Amino acid sequence: MSEPGEILYEVRNLSKRYGAVVALDDVSMFVRAGEVVGLVGDNGAGKSTLVKCLSGAHQPSSGQVLLEGVERHWHSPHDAIEAGVETLYQDSGLAPHLSVSANVFLGREELKPGILGRMGFLAQKSMDTRAHEDLERVGIAVPASGRSVSQLSGGQRQAVAIGRAVAWASKVIILDEPTNHLGARQAREVLQVMRSAKQQGLGVIFISHTLPHVLEVTDRVVVLRLGRVVRDAPTSEFDAESLLGTITGLNAT
Repeated sequence: MSEPGEILYEVRNLSKRYGAVVALDDVSMFVRAGEVVGLVGDNGAGKSTLVKCLSGAHQPSSGQVLLEGVERHWHSPHDAIEAGVETLYQDSGLAPHLSVSANVFLGREELKPGILGRMGFLAQKSMDTRAHEDLERVGIAVPASGRSVSQLSGGQRQAVAIGRAVAWASKVIILDEPTNHLGARQAREVLQVMRSAKQQGLGVIFISHTLPHVLEVTDRVVVLRLGRVVRDAPTSEFDAESLLGTITGLNAT
């Protein structure tokens, strides 16, 4: 893993066009190891398109994507995941009928050793234990890893989804509106998970319309407007009013 403070994930002069529509125009941004970067902007600013390029869901029309200084060309989200970049979209992607541990290991199930594994039997006890340890490590208190996700609160579900991403990410985690539609207490649980990810040396990119959350948990804020970066500055240089003004264009940038 990169040393704290080193640039971990970066895009340089990234553009994305859909026919005549320019969704991203010469965007450059980065996240350091052990840093939480807020990515903000009004609707249509280009946040979702940038996230899709960072996650491998879309390929940029031009520009570079670099992970630990090496240019990468993601052909699918799987490529990015294999390289250590996990993305959590607004839809957490949890399977509510499955247990917490089954969701943590969804798509990465462990098989029992020996002939039972070759027959397809899962190492359920091992996965339950590891899921509990992984979630506990990032500060998530779930009553039991064997409990169905449908029995959890909205905040717990979102925290489990983030915990799963943090547990599997080795380099970068991208969170798209993770506190959306959550109550105050539930949102605080999610923000704490981001702090835990930072302490583990991950690079965290946090996309949100909830500016108080951005100001509380981030180290730096990147503001997009109409597909371009209009401000990239330490969070300490903003308050709620100035950040909103930068997003809307009412402030000089």
